[in-house]
Amino acid sequence: MVKRQFPNPVELAKLMKFKAPELNGKKRRLDSALTIYDLKAIAKRRTPKAAFDYTDGSAEGELSLSRARQAFEDIEFHPSILRDASNVDTTTQILGGTSAMPFGIAPTGFTRLMQTEGEIAGAGAAAAAGIPFTLSTLGTSSIEDVKAANPEGRNWFQLYVMRDRDISYGLVERAAAAGFDTLMFTVDTPVAGARLRDKRNGFSIPPQLTVGTIMNAIPRPWWWFDFLTTPPLEFASLASTGGTVGELLDSAMDPSIDYHDLTIIRDMWPGKIVIKGVQNLEDSKRLADLGVDSILLSNHGGRQLDRAPIPFHLLPNVVREVGNDVEVMVDTGIMNGADIVASMALGAKFTLIGRAYLYGLMAGGREGVDRTIEILSEQVIRTMKLLEVTSIEELEPKHVTQLQRLVPRG
Repeated sequence: MVKRQFPNPVELAKLMKFKAPELNGKKRRLDSALTIYDLKAIAKRRTPKAAFDYTDGSAEGELSLSRARQAFEDIEFHPSILRDASNVDTTTQILGGTSAMPFGIAPTGFTRLMQTEGEIAGAGAAAAAGIPFTLSTLGTSSIEDVKAANPEGRNWFQLYVMRDRDISYGLVERAAAAGFDTLMFTVDTPVAGARLRDKRNGFSIPPQLTVGTIMNAIPRPWWWFDFLTTPPLEFASLASTGGTVGELLDSAMDPSIDYHDLTIIRDMWPGKIVIKGVQNLEDSKRLADLGVDSILLSNHGGRQLDRAPIPFHLLPNVVREVGNDVEVMVDTGIMNGADIVASMALGAKFTLIGRAYLYGLMAGGREGVDRTIEILSEQVIRTMKLLEVTSIEELEPKHVTQLQRLVPRG
């Protein structure tokens, strides 16, 4: 028989504590997000469909993106036991400098479309977290404004070699003059991918107002207010080069770029250079032979060639072949700190996040980007502790098995 008694208020007070209500709506909203997928759900509620789909979508059937995300889910970790994991060091060395976490913010185009703070929010959050921030050629904040937002941190610049080469050369010179330490030469965009969500939404750049876009924005007055009361959307670093936004976007895609262009850009650039968009072993070897500083295994977030190779699957073989000669980085599909840890274990020197950052931005501006970084950092630390490793350097291939639909890969 269970002995029963009247509740003792003093004892109950020790067991039950009421949480004080959070009156700040943005903080309450962001605190409720425990994963990047939670931030994505908030972002979808708060952002008009056309702008959200521009961010969330990828090319054609969106298979490249879904397969990249699936690849990170299809892994098996192998933890050690009985090792002191009280303290974990997440710092890593990349491209001649330090990052407090093994990830940085990837370049994203037209970022102020998603939320008006745009790249300034990303650069400020990166500065506070001690991680690199990458500005896109098609960014909506200028090289100089990003430097002002992140004056002491690490700024990288992503370059499209445009049809008008002088425009690209001018951007290289401006980024160097502003103290950006790394140039990210993008090589996977000879033409624009087929973004079918954008076509179905009637979405264009610059945004065109239709009855549908207005009706969709009405339940989201905060976005509408920001859109109408802030400076017009433009490719900020290209604003002085002439041409409409549409013309500049079209000019950015040039199928004629080749290794000669790489030689010219390397000669111009005083810092480190990364080749972004590498998708096979042969190209990785050739770039390593040419002496580039780093290659970024990437299929452009699935936004270019659909059914493209999965960067995470390429990683082990590329690292095995060229990892001693170049620093190998990886992006596309990262939605959890465990994805980052798995990449580092398989030999990546660094990882980059794109959509994960933008989901946070849409969910809450600068504070939302801070929350993205906080969520991923907590997941990185927790995963490392559960693996019982205390530094990034201790992560090894033995800690991860890549599975292909639950069958170990060779």
